[in-house]
Amino acid sequence: MSETKPCRVVVLISGGGTNLQALIDAQQAGQLPVEIAAVISNRPDVKGLQRATSAGIPADVLDHTAFASREDFDRALTTLIDSHSPDLLVLAGFMRILTAEFTGHYLGRMLNIHPSLLPKYQGLHTHQRAIDAGDSCHGVTVHFVTAELDGGPAVVQAKVGIKAGDTAETLAQRVQQQEHIIYPLAVNWFANGSLHMQDGKSILNGELLPPSGHLIDCTG
Repeated sequence: MSETKPCRVVVLISGGGTNLQALIDAQQAGQLPVEIAAVISNRPDVKGLQRATSAGIPADVLDHTAFASREDFDRALTTLIDSHSPDLLVLAGFMRILTAEFTGHYLGRMLNIHPSLLPKYQGLHTHQRAIDAGDSCHGVTVHFVTAELDGGPAVVQAKVGIKAGDTAETLAQRVQQQEHIIYPLAVNWFANGSLHMQDGKSILNGELLPPSGHLIDCTG
């Protein structure tokens, strides 16, 4: 994207929006060449909407409970998103399973962040699952979104060590610190044209990324 026309981003949220805040902070600091065109939540009255409003970003609510089916909701969501003409769709704690029609529409221009070292621990309760499994490390992955839940090609992972006595809460806090670093990083790569998806793989600076994506090791 050129400097005169920054990458237009729409962010989807369902809750507090801490990763949204990380993107807002990076953009306001001049570190992220994007325009956050809108923030959309499927739940009303969440803190992420307040974060958007405070930053002067249009904030919309599309309550999924008002729709008879997942398909109906996703079609309405597509119409709302496309009204903002985004170059990139960013899922930041958006707690919805998406239909294949929706993911296909945004294929190659939709990113998600998931709190595990994918392909490990798809779905929920990832921190406790890693502790229960006796893992020595855990982490977070930014990936392109495909029709497979948490199954799209990885872009970047941050690995953190699991300490003796860790709880799901303490581990989540350290993982979240890395989330706030790697999500703006991945969005920046996409916005400046360095990152794209090709044939179901993540390509960074013309090079095929490994299955883990670009790895940042914070276990030391």
